[in-house]
Amino acid sequence: MQAVGIRRGLTIDPAGEEEPAAARVGRLVRESPLVIFARRGCCMAHVMKRLLQAVGAHATVIELDAGAAEEEELAAAEGAGVPALFVGGDPVGGLEGLMGLHLSGRLVPRLKELGALCA
Repeated sequence: MQAVGIRRGLTIDPAGEEEPAAARVGRLVRESPLVIFARRGCCMAHVMKRLLQAVGAHATVIELDAGAAEEEELAAAEGAGVPALFVGGDPVGGLEGLMGLHLSGRLVPRLKELGALCA
């Protein structure tokens, strides 16, 4: 697993300790207001990042290796798998969930509420 666009205070493996996948996913989601879990080179995750950048937000992107335990945890928690977006700790889903939030006009107000928009 590799983090791209790491925010200050975000730790992938605290003190080099092995952490259960469910605990790791939960911790990463709590440490950043806007998190995308995706496979490297995922075109849907790329579109998600571009949309978020267009509205002035920059997500923390966690790139998962194929078959990673975190991917299985996300699939179990959301029922969908990756890419998976979390806004303020709440699962949004994938690209369709993000587009739904954006088109309904609820995305930007939620990002403002979280302080996730860049100045």
